[in-house]
Amino acid sequence: MSEEILNSSQINEVIAAFATEGKVIDQKPYGNGHINDTFLITCQLPDEERKRYILQRMNHSIFKNPGQLMENLVNVTEYLRRVIVTQGGDPDRETLNVVKTRQGDNYYEDSRHNYWRMVLYIERTICLEQVESEKDFYDCGVAFGNFQRMLADYPSEKLYETIPNFHNTPSRFRDFQRAVQEDKMCRAAQVKEEIAFAFAREKDTSVLVDLLAEGKLPLRVTHNDTKLNNILFDQDSRKAICIIDLDTVMPGLSHYDFGDSIRTGASTGAEDEQDLSKIEMDLSMFEVFTKGFLEGCGGSLTEKEIETLPMGAKLMTYECGIRFLADYLEGDVYYKIHREHHNLDRARTQFKLVADMEAKWDQMMAIVEKYK
Repeated sequence: MSEEILNSSQINEVIAAFATEGKVIDQKPYGNGHINDTFLITCQLPDEERKRYILQRMNHSIFKNPGQLMENLVNVTEYLRRVIVTQGGDPDRETLNVVKTRQGDNYYEDSRHNYWRMVLYIERTICLEQVESEKDFYDCGVAFGNFQRMLADYPSEKLYETIPNFHNTPSRFRDFQRAVQEDKMCRAAQVKEEIAFAFAREKDTSVLVDLLAEGKLPLRVTHNDTKLNNILFDQDSRKAICIIDLDTVMPGLSHYDFGDSIRTGASTGAEDEQDLSKIEMDLSMFEVFTKGFLEGCGGSLTEKEIETLPMGAKLMTYECGIRFLADYLEGDVYYKIHREHHNLDRARTQFKLVADMEAKWDQMMAIVEKYK
């Protein structure tokens, strides 16, 4: 789907379906996302001002039901607008604002059965691809914690699962087991050590979902993809102002959002680093994010949630590792690779992080206790 080349006339046809203001004077590809195709649209208003929009073609091979995805996105962002207004904030900058079609729909289906959506472009913002300082990561923690706090009373059961079992670690482990058993590419014999590492931690996979099933953890609205580049920062103050990329917002555990941020932001190396001596979990980064996240949550998490946050960091990292390794065993069919053994390298970095977290477990627990 997303490999289809789009020409300007096709995109202009789509733009015309949305309730934009003014005359379209420019449209160009935007950003570096790998899932959806994104364009920046500029319109000229009668008073010579300009208004910009983000247009996206949704990847319906990954998101099977664009209608449900957009219902989630619209309902959550409209709820956030109301919360932001009551807090005296700016709802045009602090959450995404969906632009509907001229027919009043949340999205548009073109003649080629592609699905499109549009949001207002938030001016004077920047996006960071990597953590450049402890302050960046602290602000990241505050932003995602604040996201949790603002949605603490949202009825999570009313959200659709846009990708079923997305962070269900036992389900991901079963997928991994199947990949090992089938060994489609005859690669398992070369990665026995990595497979053994994953199997040795099978009992950990159900810790959080068991606590949920027992009623000891609450189901919440979660973002589920809490990378640094899913936050917009004000270009002048460098303050985090808006959480973006809400495609995977669905019912989940607060641990998923906390853990995925730690996995990406507290690592001392790249996700695909081949020299594992460069990979560890930076405890100081773990601490600044934990401090920021809990401050942002503003008391909305339960004591049990806070106490088990380190397990969220470990499981999100482990889960990502077994997904990379399963994809390697299956022939690199899901994640894009740019070299031989790319997914294996990715799996190894995740497992190195897991092992380092285990070595630093008491310190991680003490940090969480310090800020709860």
